[in-house]
Amino acid sequence: MDEGAFVPDPRLFPFESRWFQSPVGKIHYLDEGEGPPILFLHGNPTWSFLYRGIIIRLRKRFRCIALDYPGFGLSAHPLEYRYTPEEHAEVVGALVRDLGLQELTIMGQDWGGPIGMQVALDETDRIRALVMGNTWYWPTEALHLKAFSWIMSTGYVQGLIHKKNIFVERMLPVGVKHALAPEVLEQYRGPFPTVDSRAGPAEFVRQISLSANWLAQLEQGVRNRLDHIPLLLTWGIEDLAFTPAFMDTFRRDFQHTSVVRLEARHYIQEDAPGEVSQAIEDFLDSLRENPEETP
Repeated sequence: MDEGAFVPDPRLFPFESRWFQSPVGKIHYLDEGEGPPILFLHGNPTWSFLYRGIIIRLRKRFRCIALDYPGFGLSAHPLEYRYTPEEHAEVVGALVRDLGLQELTIMGQDWGGPIGMQVALDETDRIRALVMGNTWYWPTEALHLKAFSWIMSTGYVQGLIHKKNIFVERMLPVGVKHALAPEVLEQYRGPFPTVDSRAGPAEFVRQISLSANWLAQLEQGVRNRLDHIPLLLTWGIEDLAFTPAFMDTFRRDFQHTSVVRLEARHYIQEDAPGEVSQAIEDFLDSLRENPEETP
């Protein structure tokens, strides 16, 4: 995206924008507060703006980092880029190494879950804990998600995503319990002003099915190498896509799992930022008090 094409409303996004020159282009990120680092990873069709309410609450005690993947938010839209989760994980890993993050907690929601798990696998020595909400990291057999991916991958719907921005205009509003204010929706609409700028959201829905092999490798890696990492699940129980049943796989694969159920839909950061923030704070405090759970 050309600089200046979209400027976030500083009243809603009161943060200092930072930039990382990744191997694929310029990446926008936030780095707020001091203390143990937490990396926040968004999904589709969102960007670091999604975590604003959580960052404002946690930056008093934690170093809060949130980036926009290529093709999302304020980051570049590289021409030679396929917008796959595997590629996004490589970009996130490059930022983690560039910032030299240690004792890191990664939070992932939606596609931020598998992307965060891949980063945790690639940088395991840096990882302190994981926080996951309404997400997954395995090839899904859930019929409703497979059907959703198939429908959204058809030429007709792909055209609507590119031409009408329907993932922002239609899917985002139904993913929250509390209606988004018009000025908030405008912040999600802003990064996708043109047909070409919507390649990232359009590809993510295709990748639910197309990334099956990558997700299978990811699932195996998680089970074999991340099972000892303390895990917090902050779950919106009213999510029609990632229902509470998805938590069963997490509990199968992780030895130390805490669960906080939220009266929220898919975008828990919009519906329950206070509850998510408090859950993270309590979880990380409990790890400090119980060092035997340290990886």
